[in-house]
Amino acid sequence: MAAVAVVLLTVAGGAVAVTAFGADLGLRDPAGEPATSGPPATAPVIRGTLVDTRRESGKLSYGDVTPVAGRLGGTVTELAAVGSTVHRGQSLYRADNTPVVLLYGPLPAYRVLAPGTVGADVQQFEQNLKALGYKGFAVDDKYAEATAAAVKKWQKSLGLPETGVVELGRVVYAPGPVRVDAHKSAVGDELQPGRELLGRTGSTRVVVVELAVSAQRLARTGTPVSVTLPNGTVAGGRIARSRTIVAPGTAATQTTKIEVTVTVDDEQVLAGLDQASVDVAFTASRRENVLSVPVAALLALPEGGYGVQIVDGAGTRVVPVQTGMFANGRVEITGAGITESTRVGVPS
Repeated sequence: MAAVAVVLLTVAGGAVAVTAFGADLGLRDPAGEPATSGPPATAPVIRGTLVDTRRESGKLSYGDVTPVAGRLGGTVTELAAVGSTVHRGQSLYRADNTPVVLLYGPLPAYRVLAPGTVGADVQQFEQNLKALGYKGFAVDDKYAEATAAAVKKWQKSLGLPETGVVELGRVVYAPGPVRVDAHKSAVGDELQPGRELLGRTGSTRVVVVELAVSAQRLARTGTPVSVTLPNGTVAGGRIARSRTIVAPGTAATQTTKIEVTVTVDDEQVLAGLDQASVDVAFTASRRENVLSVPVAALLALPEGGYGVQIVDGAGTRVVPVQTGMFANGRVEITGAGITESTRVGVPS
């Protein structure tokens, strides 16, 4: 009587490990057994979705720190508090007791804006002026007299001279609200062009994960992930971006990594957590509407390949199957006579 080996397969990091066990688990060669001989236990074939996940450690943070440098002359008279959030129209710092204001946009401030100036930076500034509630001008790429009139009203609200001209250094642009991460200068310091005054980050906490380059396939922007917090809460999230970085070290030990930034769907679940370590489950692959069985149901056939032991009213029989995706202790299978709810033998 030929022995039928039971093959247990486990999946770790995409690799399949195979361990063979002899016939002592109760699964016998059906050719040498009476029809009434059955396996210790059975399980149904299930139709559904298989998701192969990979867990990695990550850290909560506010993202990259961007330096804010002074462009005006004078003396630093105030810096927004470390840890505070600054919104559009609010002061990041004060120079000679006048505010330097945060506005939103991708372009940096790089020149004086005055009547006659034309360009994308003009339109960006006018969009902010309108968002702050000022009216009477067209939002376009032309700095017209109507824009200057609105600017004078804005300057008056800030306690600035009403010139209608936006000097270089009066505004700082960021994609959105910012959090003050650190002070790089102190009140009383002299303002010099290019001197760092403070560091800023985004105001939304994110999860940062470093992956090995070999796992780059996991870092697809927009892909959903799940984040497990230290208190056991599982939160949904999504990959916002990924980039290649060089991990710190000596020239001989530096390692290239894939840095993945994950946004959490409901940031309120992160309340009270500061730079905590979390676990992130990435979707390595996904198969929908497939038939699957427990991995332990697979048999190594003497002629090669794999099979399962079908159990029904007629007894038991081994049929060969083709395997597909492995995930969470299950394996996708196809084969003759394999349908949803078919029962297969498994070790007890």
